[in-house]
Amino acid sequence: MPRDHSQQGFIRRLGAGLLAGALSVGTALAQESPWLRPAAVPAPADNQPTATRIELGKKLFFDPRLSGSNWISCATCHNPALGWSDGLPTAIGDGMKVLERNTPTILNTAYNRFQFWDGRARTLEEQAIKPIIAEVEMNQDMDELIEELKAIPGYVALFEAAYPGEGITADTIAKAIASFERTIVSTESPFDRWQKGEENAVSDAVKRGFELFQGKARCVVCHQGFNFTDDGFHNVGLKGDKDPGRYKLVKVKVLKHAFKTPTLRDVELTWPYMHDGRYQTLEEVVEHYSRGGDTKVVDPNIRPLGLSKQEVADLVAFLKSLTGDRRPIEVPELP
Repeated sequence: MPRDHSQQGFIRRLGAGLLAGALSVGTALAQESPWLRPAAVPAPADNQPTATRIELGKKLFFDPRLSGSNWISCATCHNPALGWSDGLPTAIGDGMKVLERNTPTILNTAYNRFQFWDGRARTLEEQAIKPIIAEVEMNQDMDELIEELKAIPGYVALFEAAYPGEGITADTIAKAIASFERTIVSTESPFDRWQKGEENAVSDAVKRGFELFQGKARCVVCHQGFNFTDDGFHNVGLKGDKDPGRYKLVKVKVLKHAFKTPTLRDVELTWPYMHDGRYQTLEEVVEHYSRGGDTKVVDPNIRPLGLSKQEVADLVAFLKSLTGDRRPIEVPELP
């Protein structure tokens, strides 16, 4: 059969390539080491990934027509050039309103047990819809969005191909976007190559930093496994923080000002740091934890560490070794 050189053929191959890349980076070694990403990317039974679903989700992700203003897309805040974040202390929403929380990366969100800083969503499908309809974020009326998409023949065809017989609904919009987001996974980093046996993949500073990470610095208490997160919520002692965090949803005292432990994958790229974006550098973050936070009430796992300047530098070197190889993302042509 002759190769399809049309634009649609290219897009199908691109979607298939993204899916293959997401599923094939892991190796047998990933099953042996808790620090290496597993080969399989989890997905719900009713939304298994296909090239067509990924293609549709990618278009929706980059389409500003999903917002009420027709100016904001998912990619506005989750920019692939900025570690799938936005480089701002806190996000900017509809009408240029400055929001209260930093934009978290969507890297490896497929593996998260909770979505958002406060964990108010459990699935990527649920997460995908909330910013679209939130008044302060994308401020889109879902019924109006569905009618807008139904009026675009290209989208009608894509939805039918991706979810036959289901039509264009809030559910299929969410499932398509989530399917694309599941392809945004960490790629091989110098740390990973070192874990696979390439001894010269990282510096001695990185090796010392990883030892500190697991030992004196106690980072591993919260940053565990290949994604370097325990999927838990912790008050890390940010002075002056008035955001209730997880406590707004779960009225347990220890969860006051507690926020989800973020992944450390590609953390070098996702500044500023903390849920309110108060720190610009990784050095500032490590020094914060070395102090044991800056408040009297803090998670029991947070305690003064007394790290030296050299130890801080070694930890930062280790964190930077988690930056994966860059994978180019082509902005799609929209229907």
